[in-house]
This record gives sequence, structure tokens and C-alpha cells, in this order.
Amino acid sequence: MSNLVRLNTGSAGSHRPGASAGRGPAPESEAPLADFAFGDTDGLPPPEAPPPSDRRGPMRPAQLSPTRRRLRGEVYARTFQALDGLFLAAVSLTAFLSLGGQAGVHVAPALAVMIALSLSGRYAFGSREGLAYHLAATGLAVLAGVAAAAAILASFLPPAAVFAALGAWTLAAFLGLYALHTTWWLLVRRWRGDGRLTPNVVVVGATPAAERLIAHAMRSRELNVLGVFDDRLARAPQAMRGVPVLGDTRALLEHRIMPYVDRVIVAVPAGARHRVREVIQALRPLPNEIALLLEDEDLETTGREARRSSRVRDIPLARIAGPPRHLGRAVVKRTLDLTAGGLALILALPLMALLALAIRLDSPGPIFFRQRRQGFNNEEIVVWKFRSMRHEAADAHATRQVQADDDRVTRVGRFIRATSLDELPQLLNVLKGEMSLVGPRPHAIGMMTGDVESARLVAEYAHRHRMKPGMTGWAAINGSRGPVDTPEEVRRRVELDVEYIERQSLWLDLYIMAMTLPCLLGDRQAVR
Repeated sequence: MSNLVRLNTGSAGSHRPGASAGRGPAPESEAPLADFAFGDTDGLPPPEAPPPSDRRGPMRPAQLSPTRRRLRGEVYARTFQALDGLFLAAVSLTAFLSLGGQAGVHVAPALAVMIALSLSGRYAFGSREGLAYHLAATGLAVLAGVAAAAAILASFLPPAAVFAALGAWTLAAFLGLYALHTTWWLLVRRWRGDGRLTPNVVVVGATPAAERLIAHAMRSRELNVLGVFDDRLARAPQAMRGVPVLGDTRALLEHRIMPYVDRVIVAVPAGARHRVREVIQALRPLPNEIALLLEDEDLETTGREARRSSRVRDIPLARIAGPPRHLGRAVVKRTLDLTAGGLALILALPLMALLALAIRLDSPGPIFFRQRRQGFNNEEIVVWKFRSMRHEAADAHATRQVQADDDRVTRVGRFIRATSLDELPQLLNVLKGEMSLVGPRPHAIGMMTGDVESARLVAEYAHRHRMKPGMTGWAAINGSRGPVDTPEEVRRRVELDVEYIERQSLWLDLYIMAMTLPCLLGDRQAVR
């Protein structure tokens, strides 16, 4: 996940303002590391600089955002580009309606300017690119596009007619694009300040490669290294260039910072295969993306694996595990959540009002029940439900799962649990982006199966958190509804959830939504 708003691909360049314009990660088949060398360390803390007293480190943003709120730069780049295109189309249409003439005279400059903006990298918004520089480069791109269009049109039309048509068009394009790109630049700056646009990573292995990665990140400011973890703590320093060494891999698995981490980078040399296997096996329970940092000798020894490498700027990484990377699917899924979820909430409001009245008349206590559950990437979210239990018997930690004829459940509660109407308020979680309409069901934090915490029964339990939890899901329509009372039931639910995450698509989501009501009405055995 890049912190840059970018469109184009190509090898990365230097980090002076604007140098990254129009450039992005190299093709996956390329793996040179020319820019991953660190001879000049001016302005950087020494390799073993002590960490700050609060152990935050020099790159931790003032405000940490959960990974689900992280912005995908390429999405917003394409959005900015589309809005620029719509503006130029409106200018061209206005000019055509006002001045008449051939449509091509007004369309050609719009197309040429859009191509010039893209080729010059005006949608890259480098982290060190100031507003004045960006606007100046945008103006040059507009001039270049208009000049190219004028040259082409002049070969078909009288030059005087071309320049007369392009004069007002160019002025309008300048003013409008300056206003738009000022807005885009300010938005990107705000998102970076909120910590929503720069990837957060932690590094496993206090190695020279880790130190070089940290130095690179401190210079480019396009990656936040929040901490280092190493099983060989006796050999590891307290900090690497001010980034604190926070513990071993066991500490990493349970560290409270992990819901804010986009990627875990293993900086153990790929040549040390036994140690790499040990580290990756230890990190297996994490829902976060895991990548192996590659260096020159690693690229020579990993062969075909290196060709599957991705990049954070010019740093090559071999992706080991993590959430699916389907940007198009994510956009479609979120669009479905907002449209279908919003419509469902509007239609359900009268029913929800009646249920709220019934709950209030049935037993004393609040109408809603709120419970902390685990969401995407192990983030803690507050899930809303209609209260179905006696208020004094409510169990926010799910230390005792619901059983048949549970005396804690009220009369109205039995009905709304059997029909899953108690979960209608979760439409609010869907619209907030904490949940999805379809996905693994969110479990309460610390939920118990017998005397054992459910999360400890299956090594891959957290893999179900590689996607936002849902109101319904693949497990629900395949018979895994309600409480999980045995280790076998926990394993089956995790298997079904992981299967859904690997297969997720719009059509599968629509199928699950269509099958939810028939499965719900036909399932009289599940305890709810």
C-alpha cells in the first residue's frame, strides 16, 4: 500500500521535489536495488540512536489510524484525474456551445492537457512536493498540452482560428485546474497529517538491512517504521536510528499497535532459510500482510520468488502472506455496502422503531446492547445490537455463550435472536465502514469456547480478520451460525471464513445475501 497518490508505473527516482513525478514501482519482473543504497546519512540519527523516552520513535504519526481507514493512493489519484477530466470536458462543451465551430477544436486541448498532466506525474503528490512547485508544474503541463493541441490543429485549420478558439479555453483551464489542484494538494497534505496516507510497518529482525530500510524511510518520509522486533534481543540494540526495538515475535503477536500496521517486513536475509522459516512460522497467526525484504544477494538466490516481489517505492519486497489485494473488488464491495446498506436502513426504520418499543415494554434497561468485537486486522470495534437479554445478565465479554433455553434471554429477545432482527442496528456499523454486509461474523474479544479462549484453538483464527466482518456470511449460510461450543465448531467456522475471504467477489456476496433469509427461516436448530 503506497502512501503516494500515483497513477503511472516505472522505476523510482531520486527524492528531490517532483522527482517522483510520473513514476511508480518498477514492474514486478525487475528487481534492481540501485536506489536501495545508503552511503549518505547526513541528517539521520546514528544507527543505534536511543529511542525517545515515550518509545514512540521518530516516524510514528501523532494520530494512528486503523488499517481499514487507510486511503489507497491510486484510488484517489484516479478520482482526482477523473474530476480534472470532467472539468476540462465542461470547459470544452461550454466553448463549443458559445463559439461554435468544429468540436475537435475544443476536444483536442482537453485530451492533450490530460495526457500532459498524467505523463508529468501531477497525480503523484510526492511527500516533499510543495504547493508552489506542484502548481508551477501543473501550469507547465497545461501549457505543454495546449501547445501540442495547437500544433496538431494548425496542420488542419488556419492558425488564426486555432489561436482564437484556444485563448479563452486556456485561461479557463488554467484557473480551474489551479483551483482543483490546490484542493487536491491540501487534501493529500491533510490525509498525510492524519496518518491515513502513509503506510505503517514494523520490521522483524534488527539486521543491517533493517537499519538501511529505516534510514531510507526517514529520508523519503514515504513509510512509517513504527518499531523493530527481534527474537535475539540479547544481540539487538535498544533502538535503530531512534526506532525502538519493542520486543520479540511473541511480543509482536500481542502488541497493541498491530491493528494500525499495514505490513510486517521480515528483514532476515533470504539466504538464512532456516531462520526465515522460523520467523514466518511464528508470524503465521497474524492477519497483517507479511513481506520479506530482498537485497542483491537475495534476489540472486530466490530465483522465481523474486519475480513475485512488490515494492514500497524502490524497496523490493517478496509478499509472503496477508489480505487479498483486489482493489477493484474492495471498491465494488464498499459501494454495495453503502448503497444496499443505506437502502436497507431506510426500509428497516419503521420495523426498528417497533422493535425498540417492544424491548422497552418487555424488560427494563437500554434498547441497544453494545459489545466490543474484533474487526478488520484485529481492530477493536463497538458493534450495536438490539438488547435481547436481561440488562443485569448481559455478557459483554461473551465468557458464557448463549445456550438453548438460556434464562438470560427475554421474551422479545428470543424472537429477535431467532430471526436475527437483533442485528439490524449493525447497519450503522456497515455505513461507518467498520463492518460489511457480507463477511466473517465479528466475535467478541476474549470469547470463550468452554474454558479456553476461542482464538487460541486455531492457529489461523486471526486470518478471518483479513476482511471486514459482516452481518451475514459464507459460514452463516453453511450452517455455522450462533455460538461455537466446541473446538471443532471453531475450526469449521474459521475454515469457512477463510474460504470466503479467498473466494470473495460481487457475485458471491449477492448469492450469500440472497441465501441468507431462506437459510435463516429454514434453520430451526441453531441456538441464537
